[in-house]
Amino acid sequence: MTAIIVIVGAVLYVVLYLTYGRSLEKTVKADNSIQTPAHRLYDGVDYVPARNSVLFGHHFASVAGAAPIIGPVLAMAWGWVPALLWVWFGNIFIGAVHDYLAVMASVRYDGKSIQFVAADLLTKRTGKAFYYLVFFLLVLVVAAFSAVLGGMFLANPAVPAATAYLLVAAVILGVLMYRTKLPFVVSSLIGVAMLVFVIWLGGALPIVLPRGTWFLAMFFYIIIAAAIPVNVLLQPRDYLNAFLLYAGLGVGGLAALFALRGFTAPAFTTFSAVVVGGKPTPFWPVVPLVIACGSLSGFHSLVASGTTSKQLTNEKAGLPIGYGVMLVEGFLSTTVVIAVAAFGMTVLANTGHPVAFAEWGTRYNPQAAAAGLAGAPMFSETWAEMVSVTWLGFIPRQFLAIIAGMWVSSFAMTTLDTTNRLARYCLAEMFLPVKDKAEAVYKFFTNRWIASLIPAALGIWLGYSGTFAMLWPSFGSANQLIASIALLTGTAWVTKRLKAKATVAYVPAMGLWITVTAAMIWYAAVPLPATIAAAPATGWTVMVIMVIMLVMNFLFIIDFFKTKDLPAPADVKS
Repeated sequence: MTAIIVIVGAVLYVVLYLTYGRSLEKTVKADNSIQTPAHRLYDGVDYVPARNSVLFGHHFASVAGAAPIIGPVLAMAWGWVPALLWVWFGNIFIGAVHDYLAVMASVRYDGKSIQFVAADLLTKRTGKAFYYLVFFLLVLVVAAFSAVLGGMFLANPAVPAATAYLLVAAVILGVLMYRTKLPFVVSSLIGVAMLVFVIWLGGALPIVLPRGTWFLAMFFYIIIAAAIPVNVLLQPRDYLNAFLLYAGLGVGGLAALFALRGFTAPAFTTFSAVVVGGKPTPFWPVVPLVIACGSLSGFHSLVASGTTSKQLTNEKAGLPIGYGVMLVEGFLSTTVVIAVAAFGMTVLANTGHPVAFAEWGTRYNPQAAAAGLAGAPMFSETWAEMVSVTWLGFIPRQFLAIIAGMWVSSFAMTTLDTTNRLARYCLAEMFLPVKDKAEAVYKFFTNRWIASLIPAALGIWLGYSGTFAMLWPSFGSANQLIASIALLTGTAWVTKRLKAKATVAYVPAMGLWITVTAAMIWYAAVPLPATIAAAPATGWTVMVIMVIMLVMNFLFIIDFFKTKDLPAPADVKS
């Protein structure tokens, strides 16, 4: 079964890219003769043209994070078939289309954010509401991923050590790439050698710190990383991370191909498995809140229009980067489902927490948490188990677990600092209306250090609260809500600006909007009250954010349908 699923997934994504992806490229009329913002608006800080391979790695590492790993692991409580179907369905009909349109629309808008595009195409009120939705999402991303990292750093001290050493290696690589005359290939080889060394060094010199110290370190790190030039740390670090991800994907894919194992996890458990906040959770409409980036993600549109569009060297590169990355991320989630479905029961049994098939949907998450295997650690252990039973079994299993753990933590860290950078951009655009009326206020809040500090403080505080079970679906709520809005914005761009047919964007966007809106209402009504009772400060903060997002969500959909000159799909002329 492991081999069948990995082959089907790989073939599906390759065929999709070569057919549907290229048809989308023709729809947006990508043209390399049009100078991209990276060249035309070059400033050496944010607008910096990058090699396609470097930008592919930066974009991949920024959008992937830990979400395409954690989401499918949690969703296995419904069974491996529902989890896998949502990954594939979301990739094909929503995720890849959403990401590509966000990149290309932003490129045509001088690298402006998707929020800016929405304000121009729809209404100013829509734009303002979108900015606040985006800012809330970015804060929740920082909260959710800092909570993930905090748990991983305590679980395996070798992981944070290797992650920290990697930052030093990234700065060195940045110097080699941009400050010396070394050939790019030579710099890359040195970077890969440093990557292998820091993985070994993490195991040899682990770092043990209290939980609070790790959160404080993350707070200062993401402020600095968000404020300094993108080619000093983010570009080279993400480029190195990409090699780690490629290796993990390649080894994991080959291991799935040759492990030749059946799935011990049930194909389906129950429609309302215990997933969110210890409550019976209906698969529909809640699945988008659990499986986010591995299937589709509004956060991708923020990265695509926030950093990627400012570094794209030519328009044709938009397809492999904007569209292709989403498919590769979907393949990553596919390997996660394979690893957990085939080896999850083995890992739980080895830790003394076996779960009967019939109980997987009701006891899987509590038992996994009791074993210290909730979310990312479960993937690390099952990936290591899957690789160890193949021809790579000569590699110590503990070393494999460190590699998998560093894989997850590195991409979670990447998402953290990229998110804080995007929040800085978001604040700067939000304060534009007060620039002429109160210039001093505008300068204060748009200062790159102040604008980096505000979301970092809010996000790290929520992450430190220790309510991950509620933070993850709240992040998913904001994330998928923005995905539907960004896809509707892409629909408006294709129809109003390009005068092309946009049914493929309009239909899934509306379906996603209905699904996510229903899921958010369920989330606010069922699990959140228990969180408020247990942790009032965190619970009420999340509840206020959810209510505000729901109100803005309805304002947006009203404005979308009221917008003039936005034809219904059937009336669009290609």
